[in-house]
Amino acid sequence: MPRSLPRSLPRSGARGSTRRTYALRAAALAAVAALSLATACAGPPKDGPAPGGAAAFKLSPGTPAAAGELDSFTWALYAEPPTLDYIAAFDYPQNTVLSNVCESLMRWTPQLTVAPGLAEKASNPDPTTWVYDLRPGVKFHDGGVMSADDVVFSLGRQLDPDGGSAWNSNFSNVESLTKTGPLQVTVKLKQPDSQFPQYMATAAGVVASKAGVEKAGEDYGTSGSLDCTGPFKLGAWNKGQSIELHRFDGYWGSKAKSAKAVFTFLTDPSARTNAMLNGEADGGYLIPTESYDRLSKSGVGTLYFGEGLSTVNVNVTSMKGPLGDVWVRRALSMALDRRGFVKAGLGGAGTATNSLTTKAVWAAAPEEVRKAAFDGLPSPEQNIEEAKALIKEAGATGKTVTIATSPIGQDVSLLATAVQAAGSKIGLDVRLKTIAPNAFTALFTDPQAREGLDMFPETYYDSITDPMDLLSNFQTGAFQNYAGYSDPAYDDLVAKARADYDPARRTAAAAQLQKKAAEQVLWIPVAEWPTAVFLNKRITGAPTTISYLYYPWAADVGAAAR
Repeated sequence: MPRSLPRSLPRSGARGSTRRTYALRAAALAAVAALSLATACAGPPKDGPAPGGAAAFKLSPGTPAAAGELDSFTWALYAEPPTLDYIAAFDYPQNTVLSNVCESLMRWTPQLTVAPGLAEKASNPDPTTWVYDLRPGVKFHDGGVMSADDVVFSLGRQLDPDGGSAWNSNFSNVESLTKTGPLQVTVKLKQPDSQFPQYMATAAGVVASKAGVEKAGEDYGTSGSLDCTGPFKLGAWNKGQSIELHRFDGYWGSKAKSAKAVFTFLTDPSARTNAMLNGEADGGYLIPTESYDRLSKSGVGTLYFGEGLSTVNVNVTSMKGPLGDVWVRRALSMALDRRGFVKAGLGGAGTATNSLTTKAVWAAAPEEVRKAAFDGLPSPEQNIEEAKALIKEAGATGKTVTIATSPIGQDVSLLATAVQAAGSKIGLDVRLKTIAPNAFTALFTDPQAREGLDMFPETYYDSITDPMDLLSNFQTGAFQNYAGYSDPAYDDLVAKARADYDPARRTAAAAQLQKKAAEQVLWIPVAEWPTAVFLNKRITGAPTTISYLYYPWAADVGAAAR
């Protein structure tokens, strides 16, 4: 989900459980966990029924390749992007559009691997140096030709602590960005950083024209050209209604199969579904979960599921109230009916989990490390009696906590009500605060928007195929560490993992971080959730994986075979 922004949060004095009885209670919890360990470790099933008798779903590696070109296609978005400035591209609406207009040094493929992008070669001559050799002759949308100067400028905007970049923390180890040739840029790091080269395949690595950005000034990203290099260039932006993209005929790679792509903003889930059913929209990602069954049986198109690298969680935003006690957080987690939520809130397309990370992000880890990352995590099964006992011993009976809800979709609204129901069963007073769909994004960027909240539902997607993407959020000062959690031992492990290029050693440290995050219940994990995409019968070619946030997916969309 949204990336960490370059601002430090005050420490809230959050505490872990220091009661002497913790060891006894931990032993009891471990015994419960052992009963359903296999379930706790299960990733999204490849096919067949989802857990708990929910509807069946199957992960597809992709959609059929396009058979021909299109004049245009229309895509449904659940919200209008507040900006298309790449340094602020941290959420679904922005990246779904921007990935087709602006490109990065490296490319995240539909198979969730890293490949060359605007840099045809990336080399690592020593642990603190990355050299990017650029493709020659790459044109910007406004006519310029990409050079090393544009790369230094574009990455420099991310590095600027006063620039408001959503990706600034990913540049925290950068010592210098230097043009070392007309088509070569060298990045010097303060210390080895295994994450930095991976993030160069996300919006963090986007290259835009220096001249174009400077010409646009403060209007960059909200009007006029983005002056990037992608297969589409920005066309008309009808505020409150739609954004048009037009095929860029000067593109360096394979040209887009559609001459135009239109993104229409439909904040109401029913309206979004109806638009896909009646042909007003040809397709969309982030399908309303309550519409899975209706769309899959409609006969007007196909609903696909793919690897999402996504977990649905309850983000703990404040530890100043009752949630400052780890026993209360643990009790609320234990009381959640995860399987009921997966069935109702995710339309059966998901897997109940008590892991913050998905199985798929551990792909580079050795088998023993993957096992260590998931073995011993708490059970995802509901345990009301044990949760009640924790609330009573914490002295939290009758205490009030507030969670945000929104009509943005059932994955949000039903999770909030599930948390409320869990609280009522164990003696907590959980209150709901409704947030409008277009204002929901502000919860990630604006402390004032989180005023009065203790929690909000968050679907977190990993932007790289590495568990550190999520687990780094609990480092002291990380922007998504809204509750101000601080643990020097956790910070040291993050630094250790980040500095290690060896996947086995890095993921071994990440496995320890996962255990610490689970023990402290820093967020409440609920479910793994695949990516969903609907395509009507006239179009095909869109990837099924979460890669669409950084890969130019719309260029692959074309006419379906007749």
